[in-house]
Amino acid sequence: MTVSSHRGSLPPSYFEAKYQIDIDPWQFRSSAYEQEKYQATLGALTKPLYHRGLEVGCSIGVFTALLAPRCRELVALDSSRTALAEAMRQSLPNVRFERAVQPADFPNGKFDLIVLSEVLYYFVEADLIRLAEMCRTSLDVGGEIILCHWLGETDYPLTGYQASDLFVESLSERRPTRVILHEAVYRLERISFACEGADAER
Repeated sequence: MTVSSHRGSLPPSYFEAKYQIDIDPWQFRSSAYEQEKYQATLGALTKPLYHRGLEVGCSIGVFTALLAPRCRELVALDSSRTALAEAMRQSLPNVRFERAVQPADFPNGKFDLIVLSEVLYYFVEADLIRLAEMCRTSLDVGGEIILCHWLGETDYPLTGYQASDLFVESLSERRPTRVILHEAVYRLERISFACEGADAER
C-alpha cells in the first residue's frame, strides 16, 4: 500500500468550504453516476427493513432520503454544518441528523446497517483503522456494512482501493464475509459476519 503524503485526515473545514461555494459540489442531485450508484447501493441491501441504520457522511441528504424508508431509525452524520442544514430541510421523520467528525464522534449504540459511501478515502490510515474498529464493535448481530468508493485517481489520503481494502483488513479479527458486488468505476461491497462471531449483547 502506498504511503499517503497527507499528514492527517481531511478536516471539516475542507468540506465546509466546498458546501459554502456550491451546496451540491459533487452533483449528488443531478449526476447520472450518482443516481446509478444509489440504486445499486439500495440493491446491495439484503433486508427489506433495518432496525437502526447509520450513514457516515450523509452530505446534503440525497441518498439519506432514499435509504430512510429501509430503516425504522436512521442516524445520518456529516462534519459540515452547511450540508446538514440542507439535508434537514427534507424533514425526514425517522432520520436523526447529527454533526460529527469521525472517528472521534462515532455514535453510541448498536446498528444493524452501516453505510460508508465515498468517505473512507478522506481518512489517513490510523483514523480509518479506528473507524473500522468502531463500526465492528457497533454492528449488531446479523447486521451488515455497505462500502462504496470511486476507483479513479484522487488527491485524498487514500485511493478507493486502498481505503476499502484497509477497512476490511481492520475487521479481520471477526473474520468478515466480503462480497464485492460491483467493481467498475466504483467498488460496491457488502460486509457481514457469522452470528457466532458477533458480540451478542442484545
